[in-house]
Amino acid sequence: MSFRDLAERVLDALLESIPEAATALGDHRFDDRLGDLSPEGVAASAEVLGDALTALDQVEEADLDVEDAVDLEILRTTVAARRWELTELRAHEIDPLVHLPGDALYPLLGREIGDAEARLRALAARMTAVPRRLEVARRVLHDMPRVHVETAIVQTRGIAGMLGADLDTLLDRAPALRAEVLPARAAALDALAEHTRWLEAALPTSDGDPRLGERLYAARLWYTLDTETTPDVVLTRAESDLQAVEEEIAELASRIEKAPQRPGQVRDVLDRLAAAAPVDDSTVLALNEQALADVTRRVRELDLVTVPDDPVRIIEMPESRRGLAVAYCDPPGPLEPPGPAGPQPTLYAISPAPSDWSAERVASFYREYNGHMLRNLATHEGVPGHLLQLGHSARHRAGRPDAAPVRVALGSGTFIEGWAVYAESLIAGAGLGLGEDVDAGLRMHRLKTLLRTTINAILDVRIHSRGMTEAEAMSLLLGRGHQEEGEAVGKVRRALLTSAQLTTYHVGWHEVSDVVRRLRASRPGATDRELHDAVLANGSPSPRHLRRLLGLG
Repeated sequence: MSFRDLAERVLDALLESIPEAATALGDHRFDDRLGDLSPEGVAASAEVLGDALTALDQVEEADLDVEDAVDLEILRTTVAARRWELTELRAHEIDPLVHLPGDALYPLLGREIGDAEARLRALAARMTAVPRRLEVARRVLHDMPRVHVETAIVQTRGIAGMLGADLDTLLDRAPALRAEVLPARAAALDALAEHTRWLEAALPTSDGDPRLGERLYAARLWYTLDTETTPDVVLTRAESDLQAVEEEIAELASRIEKAPQRPGQVRDVLDRLAAAAPVDDSTVLALNEQALADVTRRVRELDLVTVPDDPVRIIEMPESRRGLAVAYCDPPGPLEPPGPAGPQPTLYAISPAPSDWSAERVASFYREYNGHMLRNLATHEGVPGHLLQLGHSARHRAGRPDAAPVRVALGSGTFIEGWAVYAESLIAGAGLGLGEDVDAGLRMHRLKTLLRTTINAILDVRIHSRGMTEAEAMSLLLGRGHQEEGEAVGKVRRALLTSAQLTTYHVGWHEVSDVVRRLRASRPGATDRELHDAVLANGSPSPRHLRRLLGLG
């Protein structure tokens, strides 16, 4: 068997074991299934993954070209990581979020993928499987951390809401399927209500520790970053960077205020900038649309990188996906076949202030996400960040039609997030061309975001492997990070809910910046667009593989 045939088989096995991920990627062969997290299902998946690792280990890398050799290493790392998660980390035994079916149902409801009849049949099958999925969760879960249970309660209610009007609208397009879909929805809603009650009852005694500890965290970090970077190295560099960024933002605040540096100056300048660029629930989506248009125009003016003409739609974040981040970029699956109406739009989701927040907390939220911050957010999530990078990544497949789509299906978070943070520096450095005040506000908020990115890495390492308390984390975020209290609370929750992911931004930024520097040195005379297009032309591999693909050693 050729390596490319083996790669196809291994990727198929991975996607079949996680059908929700296959749907999100645009592979619809398993749309009628949910992943099996029962003890029997986990054991079966681990066995399949073990067999895949054995087969991959038998491949002679010396016989492969660079492209295939990189795909081999990505497959090895991904398969080993998934097997480790199931057999060693075992998050499915303590984290109720792992079991929720929202990510399985949302793509079939929220995207125009295939015809309505096919989507409704797949939804009916998945909704029919929801009661067993949640029964398995209640059977295997134990020692759940409180923060995970609180978030699961919110998301479970959001999933139930998602099965209301959105599903009715889809049913209006294929009314003949009501007899098949409505009983499945009723069963799923009953199961979600029962599960919500179970989570609420479990909340008072949910005292599991969300921290991984040194051993598990080091392994999780290795698999997530796909680099040789250790927790100690991450922490040392992040704490050094934090001091450097603090000095830079202090110097900029002094220039903006036209006054010598003084204690409290950075926060005062940030507060004045926020007050001059107000945002509220009624304007947040429109302001994001304008911010995305502004940064896209500027990237084209500066000729920084080729901008694909991909459709994008800014939406309010579904409740079933809230609780982790304020915004996300959700492109069409890179394996999605083109539809009759052309490519699907990328969904740029923004989470407004929750309806049950006090007026004071809402005001704090929009001081954090003021108009200047929204411009920086549009750079990170939009152009030249995720929206642009993932568009380039999906096009990588066209150059290798006979190869398994390893580098788009198994993208590296270190590269994806690292590129987006690097993209922020490109726009902040050049300015938006909308006037000195706008550019000054953008640069201050880009540096504030860089403080956040750096502190995120510190929190990730220290919370999960160094015993950092929530109070210590809040002090760091509010003091040296200049964050609003609501944002800081959310960041601590996110650090507890995830592990290693928050580090991808900081490590990725360093590594992507290094790749660009080295590529520029190796290709004298190349334009910015030529260099950046080259960096983005290889899918979404980790930076260590990207260096090899670009001939940088």
